[in-house]
Amino acid sequence: MPIDPARYSWLDHIGQLPRMISEARALIGTHELAGPGDNPAILAWASEVGGDVASHYSHDSVPWCGLFMAVVAKRAGKTPPADPLWALNWSTFGQPAGQPMLGDVLTFLRRTDDGTAGHVGLYVAEDASAFHVLGGNQSDQVCFTRIGKDRLHAARRPIYVNRPATVRPFLVAAIGELAGNHTLA
Repeated sequence: MPIDPARYSWLDHIGQLPRMISEARALIGTHELAGPGDNPAILAWASEVGGDVASHYSHDSVPWCGLFMAVVAKRAGKTPPADPLWALNWSTFGQPAGQPMLGDVLTFLRRTDDGTAGHVGLYVAEDASAFHVLGGNQSDQVCFTRIGKDRLHAARRPIYVNRPATVRPFLVAAIGELAGNHTLA
């Protein structure tokens, strides 16, 4: 379930944010169109990322968390992993993170009727049982949500030339419901 972005207004007051967080925040509220239509903004991300992504992405009904991450990474001057549309491929991005921190890329496992799939988003904060994640295709939109820590597959840190001091863990209160498999893709 999406969490009101106002709950994360503290991000405006902590100092220089990691560029991927800044780029992702600029896209909050972007959402799929209901029914057979496609959001042209989401489709344009595929063209912006280019390469094979542009030829493999044609509808916003296709899971787009990896596409969101690819456009955010590209705009932040980072190179997405090979086949970035596959969420779990983000488990090779950057370098291993250890303890997740602001701006880290988190990949999650989600159970489907066909087995196991993935989801990818950015670490913003955490509470005792969940990570607070800014990502795309969370309830069919770019938003903040909580995802159980037990679903974490990998935490990866972008490679920084000058790492912002805000790249650190943030502990916050548990707000909102945990995202279920049906709200992530």
